Amino acid sequence: MKMRKAWAAGAAIVTLGALGLTGCAGGGGGADDGSTLTMWHNSTTGAGKQYWEDAAAAFHKANPEVTVKVTSIQNEDMDGKLQTAVNSGDMPDIFMARGGGKLADVVKAGKVKDLTKLIDADVKSAFGDAPFSAFTVDGKIYGMPSAVLPGGMFYSKDLFAAAGISGEPSSMDELEGAVDKLKASGVAPIALGAKDAWPAAHWYYFFAVRACDQDVIANLSTKPDFSDKCWLDAAQNLADFAETEPFNDGFLTTSAQQGANSSAGLVANHKAAMELMGAWNVGVIASLTPDQKPLPDLGWFPFPEVSGGKGTPGAMMGGVDGYSCSVDSPDTCEKFLNFVSSKEWQEKYAVAFQTIPASQDAMGAVTDPSLIPLMEAYSKAPYVSLWLDTALGQNVGNALNTGVVEMLAGQGDPKKLVDSLANAAARG
Repeated sequence: MKMRKAWAAGAAIVTLGALGLTGCAGGGGGADDGSTLTMWHNSTTGAGKQYWEDAAAAFHKANPEVTVKVTSIQNEDMDGKLQTAVNSGDMPDIFMARGGGKLADVVKAGKVKDLTKLIDADVKSAFGDAPFSAFTVDGKIYGMPSAVLPGGMFYSKDLFAAAGISGEPSSMDELEGAVDKLKASGVAPIALGAKDAWPAAHWYYFFAVRACDQDVIANLSTKPDFSDKCWLDAAQNLADFAETEPFNDGFLTTSAQQGANSSAGLVANHKAAMELMGAWNVGVIASLTPDQKPLPDLGWFPFPEVSGGKGTPGAMMGGVDGYSCSVDSPDTCEKFLNFVSSKEWQEKYAVAFQTIPASQDAMGAVTDPSLIPLMEAYSKAPYVSLWLDTALGQNVGNALNTGVVEMLAGQGDPKKLVDSLANAAARG
């Protein structure tokens, strides 16, 4: 399947690219001669971690003079460790990047290499322009995409059937009806790992895409303005939905991806029926099933439409995962990124992470039944917005995520959430 869309360069609107998970320790660029490359990624277990070890070994075999030292860092620790490395100047040669305002902040600090003229022509052709847009700052490319990760509702077909739910919810009324039936069947309707903040904030992101006009969303990266009433409407819609108590017990202390009791683990072990998440969730859930194989009854449907909003029907939220080179890295850094961007290694990436690769030439490797409808919805979407915390950058994005959790915990309300966003944006 060919997926051709256009992310707005340097803005929140993007055509979906890739979101990945991987990551550990100390930076320090490679030797000046390029014989050693250090790399940080966020895959700490399973096939994803093995993928980067295999890629490093294959690159060394093809380039015996170069050794790639890969370090895996827990996903929730990645941003903090990278910020520390930026502040200290002890950067790894290669680091995971999610684009948007977060990457723009590192570019502004002068810590990222301009890759615009260093990406192989065949890689650019295979990827198309769309996934690079998330890594474009002031017209220059600062990252190599690895996967495209639109979001939506992952669910257990077996639990839906057992609860008497015959179709996938397409409206909030239908979703609330499904929640009632799932409660009656004895399982948690929706898993939420609010301990990590960003999964809870995903709910606000999607309500905002339904409530706000496309132009309002698109301007966030360059002119974060939360004065439009749609932001308050989105917060109120989330607060109203939360009052139906759709989430698992203890969702405020539940992590997103770590172990059987995480939100992904609850879905993987049929203790919860749904989770709002990005396309990487297929691989995460598979790693947490009893046999560590893909959940056979896993399905996907788009975030339901919300009546009364100005959002464009079918609009999606998502991201692009990729990798950047530190500004002082040797030229073997971009050589390695081009190496893993070949059709062969993008296909291996799709299989290892059970996700959607950035290369259009590698799309044939995507076979998981839950990813097929996701790709189809993505291909038809009028636009795909970059995850709001990524688009807004570290400071405002963190304020957003924290504010959503506080509201869900009863420590705030919709107005307080929007006011905190406006204040954070004013501080910059």
